[in-house]
Amino acid sequence: MNTVLYFSAKGAVYETRAYSPADITRLIQDQGLQSLTSADRQFDFWFSPSTHGCQRRVNRNATELLLATTTLDAKSVPLLRGAVVIATHDCDGDLDGLSWQQLDLLATRSRALTKRDDRLLTRRIVRAERHLRRAGVPAATPTRATVSHAHSR
Repeated sequence: MNTVLYFSAKGAVYETRAYSPADITRLIQDQGLQSLTSADRQFDFWFSPSTHGCQRRVNRNATELLLATTTLDAKSVPLLRGAVVIATHDCDGDLDGLSWQQLDLLATRSRALTKRDDRLLTRRIVRAERHLRRAGVPAATPTRATVSHAHSR
């Protein structure tokens, strides 16, 4: 089972399945799929660099997890926009599902954001939303969802 996390553009987080990059493209509903990998090479963040409409809003939850899993800081982490999928890969580099241990690790890291990082990230997101409003794109209030994973041990 290839479980991946789907971060919707509106802030909700879902566990779903994907078996190929084409499945991720369908989830994100865009072309030109790109990915970033976490510092420990466990997590792949899939996203589309070109977004439109409501997809142009910053996906705070996904951006926070990218910050928590890389060596980037709150000033330099890319602001991920629109839908984002987090998956992993096997030793050959092919798409693979997240294990329950990896899901737990993501949940733990999502709670590790410092107050300083939160403040800096909020400032950057507000600035980005203001820029979108000036460009005529309606912006939404940044929302935060808690990533958690329940499993039996």
